[in-house]
Amino acid sequence: MKQRMEVRMNLSEINWDVNAAGTWPLPVKAAIILVICAVVMGAGIYLVTLDQLAELDAAEQKERELKLAFETKQKKAVNLQDYHDQLVQIEASLDEMIRQMPTEEEVASLLVDISQTGLASGLEFKLFKPAAPVVKEFYSELPISIQVTGKYEELGLFVSGLASLPRIVTVHDVNMVPEGKSGAMLMNATVKTYNEGSDGATGSTGTRKKRGRKS
Repeated sequence: MKQRMEVRMNLSEINWDVNAAGTWPLPVKAAIILVICAVVMGAGIYLVTLDQLAELDAAEQKERELKLAFETKQKKAVNLQDYHDQLVQIEASLDEMIRQMPTEEEVASLLVDISQTGLASGLEFKLFKPAAPVVKEFYSELPISIQVTGKYEELGLFVSGLASLPRIVTVHDVNMVPEGKSGAMLMNATVKTYNEGSDGATGSTGTRKKRGRKS
């Protein structure tokens, strides 16, 4: 107890003015130096750690981006052959469709083929009116308004015959109604064929030259 009182008295007798630090007892000097060193070291470690944490976050973000890019490229590499096969198949289908499109010189002959198909099916044409071409992005539609009469079976034979033509011909806006009491049907429809268009958007001149009539 007496020793504690002496320590307290000694501490109370110390002049804590910084300018009088040289007169402080050695234990006090050592304690203050240790505190200052600890504060400086702690501050240094904290500041350095902050930079390192920022660098670590940036490195982790970069790692995630690289991992995502790698996985994306890996999936593409795994499916590359499938993509190539699909592309080849699409190009082959497109080439076949282009071959089935009439050139501008063949349109007149195709109109005759459509008309002859109807007559051969036993139909009577009341209207056969080609309209102006409808230009699309990669091709042109050539619509033909038709009105024919005949039996139901003859109409079916006509539509089937159009599908068998060597060039692409489709039937749209079909409307059939009975005509009189003879059992005949009156069919109004739009027949469409297609070509590449005057600008050749879907193929080069060389492609057109290589096209032949489908047998």
